[in-house]
Amino acid sequence: MEKKAHREDTLRPAGSPMQLTRAADYGIRAMVHLASLPEGTRAQLPNISAATDAPPPFLSKVLQALTRAHMVTSSRGASGGFQALASGRKASLRQLIEAIDGPISLNACVLAGDNCQRKAHCPVHPVWLRAQQAMMAILTATTIAELATRPSAIEPAPVAPTRVRRHKLPDHRRVISQCLSNSSRTKGARPAIAPVHFGS
Repeated sequence: MEKKAHREDTLRPAGSPMQLTRAADYGIRAMVHLASLPEGTRAQLPNISAATDAPPPFLSKVLQALTRAHMVTSSRGASGGFQALASGRKASLRQLIEAIDGPISLNACVLAGDNCQRKAHCPVHPVWLRAQQAMMAILTATTIAELATRPSAIEPAPVAPTRVRRHKLPDHRRVISQCLSNSSRTKGARPAIAPVHFGS
């Protein structure tokens, strides 16, 4: 029994249990990318993978989940690919996350039902409840269409290379001539020697 419990601890993902799953993260990236394309445009898996920095095998499963949620449509063939549906563009972040991860909760006690016996007298429960309500309000108010129209979601225009101004180097013959001229001027001059005073 102890070995089984230890194994479950080692398989637990690193980081906070409140952290967004990788699948939901990739789903948001893919949906925002597809929604940023002109309507009716299909994108193939390799292109979506490159735009979202998501591995193709895992991303394919995420896109299948979005297809089952009727946010994305897929078609096969040389001209096939994935396309954002109108329902996917209008979807909120909450709807997208729940389509992949299921219900969102900061803690078990914020869900309906008798999932925690300490709800009635726990001093932290009201804090979890307020935090849950604030998070859900933000996720519900933010839509994929809104995120897709932000400048960061659109591929930036290529930047023109900066021209480097090159300074013209002086002619080496002129430099040599100037050095010889200075040398001839000081050739006959006697170096100034400071007088030396001896003590009495």
